[in-house]
Amino acid sequence: MVSVTPTTATATAATASASSGGGTAISSDFETFLKMLTVQMQNQDPMNPIESSDYAVQLATFSGVEQQVRTNDLLQALGDNLGAAGLAQYGGWVGMEARAAVPGMFDGTPITVLPNPATGADSAQLVVRATATGQEVQRLAIGTDGTPVSWAGIGADGTTLAPGSYSFSVESYTDGARIGESTAEVYAPITEVRSAASGITLVFEGGGEAAASVVSALRQAQG
Repeated sequence: MVSVTPTTATATAATASASSGGGTAISSDFETFLKMLTVQMQNQDPMNPIESSDYAVQLATFSGVEQQVRTNDLLQALGDNLGAAGLAQYGGWVGMEARAAVPGMFDGTPITVLPNPATGADSAQLVVRATATGQEVQRLAIGTDGTPVSWAGIGADGTTLAPGSYSFSVESYTDGARIGESTAEVYAPITEVRSAASGITLVFEGGGEAAASVVSALRQAQG
């Protein structure tokens, strides 16, 4: 006589439920579970019958898994709705300029850089790098009070640098010793808004990306 243990029936039913994709699949799995339970009862050892409490445990286990699947489906739907709401909320930002620590696109027009020297620094330098290569193209002495800097894109030889994407960082010094480096912020046009599990991400002109939560200011695009 074939013997089916409670553990086998429970594990099989729970696995089937966990892999289901909705209410119809769960209903089908429950029917399968009942058929397995019936076979289990028909093939139990008459000298050592399964305790009724074991059946209760199996039913409770299946019910718990079923409820978890439904909860997961509900959370997924809720997450999708929140994501759509986020896109709708931030969609109006496309075309505007946001202040964030991202590269700026240089087209011959000066870029306003918002530096953030370290507290206690007595001198600071603005370091400009070509985003594509990471190569340093310019280094300028700036104040330590965070005053905005208008970067004109004029090289040391007096020529205008090539159009493209440039990143800006600030090196802070005290008594000639470097005490830190931080990415400077710029105002950059937003070209796209993306929704992901981690939240809303903004895509800027030139390909830079930043979480919407780190944007410190927003303004109309400057003509």
